Amino acid sequence: MTALAAPSTPPPGIAPACVSDPGSWCARVFSWTHSALLSRSADVLVGRALAIVLIVVLALVARLLLHRAIRRLVSGVGRGHTVLPAALRRHAPEGLREIAAPLVSERRVQRANTIGSVLRSISSLAVLVVAVSMVLAEFGLNLAPVLASAGIVGLAIGFGAQNLVRDFLSGMFMLLEDQYGVGDLVDAGSATGTVEAVGLRITTLRDVHGTVWHVRNGTIQRVGNKSQGYAVAVVDLPLAHNANIAHASEIAAEVAEEVARREEMAPRLLQPPHVLGVENVTMEGVTLRVTAKCLPGEQFAVQRALNAAITLAFDDAAVPRPFLGPPPPAADISPADPTPPTGTTDDPAAPPGDTSAGDPSPPSGPAPSTAGSQS
Repeated sequence: MTALAAPSTPPPGIAPACVSDPGSWCARVFSWTHSALLSRSADVLVGRALAIVLIVVLALVARLLLHRAIRRLVSGVGRGHTVLPAALRRHAPEGLREIAAPLVSERRVQRANTIGSVLRSISSLAVLVVAVSMVLAEFGLNLAPVLASAGIVGLAIGFGAQNLVRDFLSGMFMLLEDQYGVGDLVDAGSATGTVEAVGLRITTLRDVHGTVWHVRNGTIQRVGNKSQGYAVAVVDLPLAHNANIAHASEIAAEVAEEVARREEMAPRLLQPPHVLGVENVTMEGVTLRVTAKCLPGEQFAVQRALNAAITLAFDDAAVPRPFLGPPPPAADISPADPTPPTGTTDDPAAPPGDTSAGDPSPPSGPAPSTAGSQS
């Protein structure tokens, strides 16, 4: 009895048309599964899957190369030659320049690392957007409406969040230009204090009272950095108008030199203190100014030390100081007049309005006639 052999191929009615192409994925899948549904989708699924895998691999490689290039650029900046500010090179002693060079280099490395982190994030986002767009295109999705909608949404967000965009752009330029860093004493207009944190959107300051200020980078119109290069301690000494300015200047110069030789003050000063002379003349007195160039952030300690020492020296030398209190009341220096005013009387028994008592002058009127008596 002869056994019936199973047909090696399905009936031609259920075989898809792509089976006739022997090199296609459709023919291979149909020969493996004998499923018309899988074989008809084989070319699309396998072809698109391979394209998607290739896109993902290329995106990962591009991201890796970009991050490697950014890290190499950042490390090159960190290993570069340290250039001190011109003012610090001119005025600082050799030992101080050797100390300041590593600090400047560390500050530059920190800034470069921050910028490198931002650039790596931006590059990763750009690669991700491009890869997702290419994958969606492989699935046959029409990207024109999507891109148009994304443009409209981006425009609306740009108008609504323009302050946020301004903050981020200001933060980027602030980092690139090295306007200030953590630990610097800055005047940001709305707040003055020591920088505790620097971000792309917000800068955190702490003032002398301990208050923490969060300042948006987009609202900072100007920044005064008191911690770059060098600082100047300014001491204004009020004197009276009759003070001997030359003698007071000599005393201030001698005391300032003594303060500069102190152990706790000598490392803070870049140059010896200098008496500039009369700075201002007002109705209250004369202002004598003394300045001292010092390390950044040390100007306040130097100013307090100079002010205290010179003030004590002026008091010991009896240098007249201006009187800043309220003026004394005016004294009545008019001479005493013993003559009572008109309309008054020395007789307490006289009735009110009677001015005859105590009045030695004769009464007014015509003198009495004596002609009748003589006749």
